[in-house]
Amino acid sequence: MSEYIGFGSLPDIVHRKTVKKGFEFTLMVVGESGLGKSTLINTLFLSDLYKDRKESNYEPPQTAKVEKKTLCIEEQGVKLRLTVVDTPGFGSSLSSEDCIRSCCEYVDEQFRAYFAEESGVIRKNIVDNRVHCCLYFIPGHCHNLRPIDIEFMLNIHEKVNVIPVISKADMLTEREKSRVKKRINDSIKEHGIKVYQLPDCDSDEDEDFKQQDKELKSCLPFAVVGSNTILEVNGKKIRGRQYDWGLVEVDNPAHSDFTKLRNMLISTHMHDLKEVTEDVHYENFRTQLISKISQQALKDRGKLKRDSIPKLPPALDETDILLIQKEEEIRRMQDVLIQMQEKLKTNSEKCNQNLYLTAQKSLENESKKIENVINV
Repeated sequence: MSEYIGFGSLPDIVHRKTVKKGFEFTLMVVGESGLGKSTLINTLFLSDLYKDRKESNYEPPQTAKVEKKTLCIEEQGVKLRLTVVDTPGFGSSLSSEDCIRSCCEYVDEQFRAYFAEESGVIRKNIVDNRVHCCLYFIPGHCHNLRPIDIEFMLNIHEKVNVIPVISKADMLTEREKSRVKKRINDSIKEHGIKVYQLPDCDSDEDEDFKQQDKELKSCLPFAVVGSNTILEVNGKKIRGRQYDWGLVEVDNPAHSDFTKLRNMLISTHMHDLKEVTEDVHYENFRTQLISKISQQALKDRGKLKRDSIPKLPPALDETDILLIQKEEEIRRMQDVLIQMQEKLKTNSEKCNQNLYLTAQKSLENESKKIENVINV
């Protein structure tokens, strides 16, 4: 009798279904113009994402804006829907608040759109445009974080996975590169900036993967060089930059951390970046949004209850109370006067007539008092 049940094929089923559906990944690149953001993205994914942009005529806008480019890549039957969010004009204006606000609002808009799709009736074909990773480019010649760098990362580190990148690392020597990395890491700790932390390896991982993970953690922030130029050296084609003093190879670990950055983003930690976005950043946004909706619903409910209660007459002040008392007294005196008039008709004695005149005079005095109160 065979003891084979069949659930051992579940990984193959999940694999086929996932490959058929494809993968989605959104990458935001932030930094000043001229730091090589577009070149690095094209080098990472072996594509020309900005082929419509003419470098000779291109001028970055004076105010920060957000541009989104979507590209479908297929490798060995696996499809990847890559969305790159660029921020041309970042840092070009005098005020950094507009640049930072534009990036933060875009991230929140994608969270809000995903929440609306997730809360709808039909949730079958939800497109995930949430930003899973933000590469923040730091100029290598600054040798440390600037105020705009600190302010931007502090405003966005709770919303997205931030990975700092030192651009144009070929401008630095090896000693300068190590010194700049240490200064940037010290500034990040000093200001409490939460950059993306690579998860610890499981105990059952092989030694090669553990060594690779250790090297990745020691390289942060990544000092990279990007280039789409293909050079031929000793019969071998490489990507790099040719200078008068020598050749810089993009894929050479001794020249650049580009290979480590690419492996982390694409090969080893893309799934973890998406999980952190789902379980941490989006969950925090979702909790805050639901809390605001609940508070607003309670306020509206309380307002409806207050509107449904019948309104009480306004409270009387001291003058109104005095007028009411005087009017009651006048009515009583008028009743007495009417009774006295009836008696005078039957009895014309002088005493009764004098009593009538006295009562009438009292009535006139009370009327004057009432007029004085009304005037007051």
